[in-house]
Amino acid sequence: MKIAIMGAMPEEIEPLVDKLDNVSMTVYAANKYYEGSYKGQEVVVAYSKIGKVFATLTATILLEKFGCDMLLFSGVAGAISDDLKIGDLVIADGLCQHDLDITAFGHPYGFVPEGEVCIPTDPKLRSIAKAVAAKKGLTLKEGVIATGDQFIADVERKTWIGKTFDAHALEMEGAAVAVVCNALNTPFFILRAISDAADMDASFNFDEFLESSAKISADFILSMVEHIQED
Repeated sequence: MKIAIMGAMPEEIEPLVDKLDNVSMTVYAANKYYEGSYKGQEVVVAYSKIGKVFATLTATILLEKFGCDMLLFSGVAGAISDDLKIGDLVIADGLCQHDLDITAFGHPYGFVPEGEVCIPTDPKLRSIAKAVAAKKGLTLKEGVIATGDQFIADVERKTWIGKTFDAHALEMEGAAVAVVCNALNTPFFILRAISDAADMDASFNFDEFLESSAKISADFILSMVEHIQED
């Protein structure tokens, strides 16, 4: 078995690559893919760049070219739910595209024919994440995560996304990964650390938070890899 681990930015995967053994790097389709092992488990790590198109490309390459059997994604997100605060870890039980709109043809927001509004993540991987969180003494929250090719910094838009999709957090890659993995029958998991409230200019908070959250998320994801291997 081979596990894909993905982030959107270099900072999100650097702590992961640093922990791998026997690392080799492949350049393909204008991106870098790091193959290695963690405690004997074969993994391939890559960052996609920001947005749904790049996330789709990278996830597809990880599964099709590198032959990965499951995909774990970690990164940061903005909070929609008032229950989520900066630093909280949230896992997606489902993902939707908040900027997908063909309502003019009578379809709901986020839907295209032969698709679905919300794609569920793998329940077994969510269970493993909860076991890892319990062992580490971490609080793990769960809910729908909304994805779009927009950085949301507007209260009205954030509120609309939350109500329309019953979403708890938002980001820019997860639902694209979900579409790829769902189409290729590949189990997948999305972990996000809350970096801002998605209703203001979050650049200061984001820059302050990214390095520390990447380390926490990397430790969490690698603990999941270890747990998966033991299963």
